[in-house]
Amino acid sequence: MRPVITLLTDFGYDSYFVPSMKGVILSLNPEAVIIDITHSIPQFNVHKAAFTLWASYKYFPKGTIHVVVVDPGVGTSRRAIAIKTRNYYFVGPDNGVLMMAAEDDGIIDIRAIENRDFMRPVVSSTFHGRDIFAPVAAYLSLGLDITLLGSRVTDPARLPGITNRVSRNIANSMIIYIDHFGNAYTGIRESDLGVLGLKYGDELRIVIPRRNTDLRVRFLRSYGYAGDGEVLALINSEGFLELSINRDNFAQKYGVVEGDEVTLFVIK
Repeated sequence: MRPVITLLTDFGYDSYFVPSMKGVILSLNPEAVIIDITHSIPQFNVHKAAFTLWASYKYFPKGTIHVVVVDPGVGTSRRAIAIKTRNYYFVGPDNGVLMMAAEDDGIIDIRAIENRDFMRPVVSSTFHGRDIFAPVAAYLSLGLDITLLGSRVTDPARLPGITNRVSRNIANSMIIYIDHFGNAYTGIRESDLGVLGLKYGDELRIVIPRRNTDLRVRFLRSYGYAGDGEVLALINSEGFLELSINRDNFAQKYGVVEGDEVTLFVIK
């Protein structure tokens, strides 16, 4: 099976950055299959990149090498790292962007990328995606032992975790992700519903203080159970309680952004 390398960046689709990385990879391993997860991560948004990686990494073949370059600290003392997990490799900056996915799969080893033999001959201070991460991914696809990259890392950077407070009929959380359709994911998981006492057909009061938003919505199984333009709550494909509008954009209509606090009350 040809090795698969994925790319996830905030580079956009209208510059030379992504094709340069692909060129480096293919020059070292012409047999590599390169898949673009996305290059439309909002600039410097490490949290959105981390969630996007977590939501998508597991659907690729075992052995896939996931490269993430959302790297506002490029050229500073932040480390470049490669992670070996039970089923995958992850390559990118040590700013927490890799850890949600890597820990989900189960980390075996983390190495600082220090060995210049596996970088481009000249390493710029502003484009480590091309000069460090792309060649390392290519060498890993050729069978490189991760231990040859550098010293073991025992203190990788981590992003703050999702903090929820869930009790009977009330939950406090935050908006952790907004998708292309404007659906707003809260941090409340499907496994929290029993404690919350929420079941399909119940009514929820949704309060988002920063936006002065106070809504009453139905908790439904899917979008199609709501009327056109109706606000609803549901459990989405990743297992989070989501706030949506059927055939409309919830985040846009209510001005919600990732990081907004949200309180949910089950109305009995």
